[in-house]
Amino acid sequence: MHDSVTVAGTSRSGTSVRIDGARLLDRLDRLAAIGGGEDGGVTRMGFSDADQEGRAQVARQAVEAGLTATVDAGGNLLMRRPADHRRSARPPIMVGSHLDTVANGGRLDGAYGVVAALEVLQTLHEAGTETDHEVVAVGFANEEGALFPQPFWGSMVLAGRLDALPSEPEDYAGRPLREALARAGGDLSQLKTAAWAPGSLTAYLELHVEQGPVLERLGRSIGVVESITGRIQMSVELHGRAGHAGTTPMEGRQDPLVVAARLISAVQSLAQEEKLCRVATVGRMEVQPNSPNTIPETVRLDVDLRDSDPARLDAAERTVRTALAALARSGDVRAVIESTMRSAPVQTDPRIRDTIAASATELGFTQQTLPSGAGHDAQIVADLAPVGMIFVPSIDGVSHVPSERTAPEDLVAGAEVLLRTVLKL
Repeated sequence: MHDSVTVAGTSRSGTSVRIDGARLLDRLDRLAAIGGGEDGGVTRMGFSDADQEGRAQVARQAVEAGLTATVDAGGNLLMRRPADHRRSARPPIMVGSHLDTVANGGRLDGAYGVVAALEVLQTLHEAGTETDHEVVAVGFANEEGALFPQPFWGSMVLAGRLDALPSEPEDYAGRPLREALARAGGDLSQLKTAAWAPGSLTAYLELHVEQGPVLERLGRSIGVVESITGRIQMSVELHGRAGHAGTTPMEGRQDPLVVAARLISAVQSLAQEEKLCRVATVGRMEVQPNSPNTIPETVRLDVDLRDSDPARLDAAERTVRTALAALARSGDVRAVIESTMRSAPVQTDPRIRDTIAASATELGFTQQTLPSGAGHDAQIVADLAPVGMIFVPSIDGVSHVPSERTAPEDLVAGAEVLLRTVLKL
């Protein structure tokens, strides 16, 4: 049980409101137990059973707090104050993040932003604080794309990027999203109903752990995000010819795994030697048949490229495609490559950055302006409205792993700044 931690904020009318830090931390602990492993990791991949359970828990907490909790056709969880608090004709302010995780990931990535958004909304409601704009808390669906390879699914639906999504998405094993989405309360046939129009939001705010070492190294409590990296993901299939590892001569082999190894090295070189993009990663690979005494027949892998300059990203993608074609020819294998996800770099809104910085200063927290090297739902919602992001330090700069941690006082500080920023906006 966490000690009680509260902070005073001020509404537009001067009414004092407080974040309940102990409640925030307790909810994070309870959510981490869903999909939690013995090593401290959390597995709640988007639209999995554990993800459904986590979403249901957060929705239940919202309803118990006197709020409403609904799921749109895209599977996004939307939490709001009752109808009699939605009198303003001005576009709402949306706050939130995502609840799904990677396989054996961290307990905070995404989840922290949703739980803090719920805490802000509940705090305003309990205090009876009326705002010029309705505040909507959101838990976006399938941001990670760990099970169903459509990352940013929920925010892309909300932003109306439906043409960029497959008509009948499947997970890595070929199971349809349609059924999993229906279990989550969504409807693949009605995605248009979940899309918000450009200008229908005043702003979107996302609170997140940094996932890097900058804030901790500098001794800062709050990060004011100035930009969010662009990202291209590509799916690669290499088709060769299977054979006996002992009886098939080396000369004339059509080994797709050898070509894959050379491609992985070329991808790393993009960022490390050629400096064509900031980072380049191959993070997932399948080999068939995956046998120690058989030459593989098929290899599938995913390439992830990230940079803040769209021209550099495009150049890196072209280089990967050119390198793959050459490697496939030399290895006598057939290669298929497809871009599965593309998100442009996004600059956060200067006014929102200034508001976050002012809120942190007023609350006595040190701060640092920095870019985000990870992608976030905010860069998709930027199609609709100005966006801002708040970071808190990650211990040892690690994320997407069981050891992902942030000090409790920093978690509470981030929620404090989020509340005050909402009130200022």
